[in-house]
Amino acid sequence: MTMKRALPMLALLLIPTVVGAQGQCTHETLKVPGAPVTVSYCVTATSTPGPGDELLVPVNESFSAPGGSYHDTATLHFLAGEFASRQMAEVDMSRLGSTGTLHLTLVYHGGRVEIESAILTPGAITIK
Repeated sequence: MTMKRALPMLALLLIPTVVGAQGQCTHETLKVPGAPVTVSYCVTATSTPGPGDELLVPVNESFSAPGGSYHDTATLHFLAGEFASRQMAEVDMSRLGSTGTLHLTLVYHGGRVEIESAILTPGAITIK
């Protein structure tokens, strides 16, 4: 088989993995005082073991509110071998046209990243 024919076949083998992983998205709107924030986490590839007991989970994350929005890619670090594993994340609300910091507890379970809890500071206001 020539390299010219092998490359399209290889591409076809990779597409279901990437497209299938894109289906692992979560979307949630948090009722933040003064600015509801919509958060989305999409797992973009199969998670891989990292050093030690880490599980590396690549995601596309997006945050939007009436005052602004932004999108980013990240690799989240969870504990490998656990039924559900957690990680903390912070969202600077100034990027969304508001004030404070949104502190999120993210949970990874079943190939999905979800928001388990959220607190807005200053003031330690429980959002979720």
